[in-house]
Amino acid sequence: MKMKKILAMAASTILCGAMFAGCGETSSSSNKTDTTTAPKATEADTAKSDDNKSDSSDSLIKVGIINNDPNESGYRTANVNDLKATFTKENGFDASFAYSLKNEEQINAAQKFIQDEVDYLLLSAADTAGWDSVLKDAKDAGVRVILFDRTIDADESLYDASIVSDMDKEGEQAVDWLKSQDLKAYDIIHLQGVMGSAAQKGRSKALDETAKELGWNIVTQQTAEWNAEKAQQIVQAAIDANKEFNVIYAENDDMAKGAVAALDRANISHGVDKDVVVIGFDCNKWALKELKAGNWNYDGQCNPFQSSYILDIIDKLEKGETLSDKKIVMDEKGFDAKTITDADVEQYGI
Repeated sequence: MKMKKILAMAASTILCGAMFAGCGETSSSSNKTDTTTAPKATEADTAKSDDNKSDSSDSLIKVGIINNDPNESGYRTANVNDLKATFTKENGFDASFAYSLKNEEQINAAQKFIQDEVDYLLLSAADTAGWDSVLKDAKDAGVRVILFDRTIDADESLYDASIVSDMDKEGEQAVDWLKSQDLKAYDIIHLQGVMGSAAQKGRSKALDETAKELGWNIVTQQTAEWNAEKAQQIVQAAIDANKEFNVIYAENDDMAKGAVAALDRANISHGVDKDVVVIGFDCNKWALKELKAGNWNYDGQCNPFQSSYILDIIDKLEKGETLSDKKIVMDEKGFDAKTITDADVEQYGI
């Protein structure tokens, strides 16, 4: 490895440490919708940004980053912006990006990046299954694979490390909180994320198991694919059908927002000491403000700022060091409307 590349990595590690320390203060920009149309992964965005064009590209670490659609949610927008701000020419990288909510399109993008001879493949998988073959190709080609945000169902030998949220734990924390409310009845509208994703599986699993164990009534269980408008339509359909419910369990903040829009339209009260309990995930700042105002009841944290963890791993691999931990699970918490503070909103809102 060239000394220039090593020095670039050292500099980038220091810079990212400073960036991550302030990520709680970047929420105003993180929540803005990315107006750039996200290209499909089958048409991987191999065109580099102007920052990444350089005659001395051989000295840069070549990275292919595969992620979900930036417009999927506020969480994803923050996640994408974090990665874009980090993997730049100034930080020693030649980075290409591909986005899709479809697994097959992501796999096609991965194959393209392998053909392009990237040094590292960074992956947030749309689905947990189907990755074995392409990751074997990456390994055979000498491409190092790092998972972020989501786990996959593949042998650990096929990737170097994973930086993930514990989606099962996120679901368990939310369901334990709901159980602790000791409601007279549990009639639940369950709004699921994109089916097969790690987030959907983890957040659904806890509710499914507890509902079966305790006899909770799942009035409606349907995917809204992380989308507010689809969530609003599902809840509106339940209202129009005169279905009785007193809990909205939405697997992200945007779907909770859509659900609340349907409740407001029907003049159904929601939040603290109201008719319907509202649960969301991701801790967008606007969502935590709804929580603080008592309009929602609970929001589960999911940390989108993973680039500093990835940088640390790449730095160690470039130096030939052995990773002490192959899997890094980020510590996350849940917030109750009755106990959340303004400081929590500022510190944890994305």
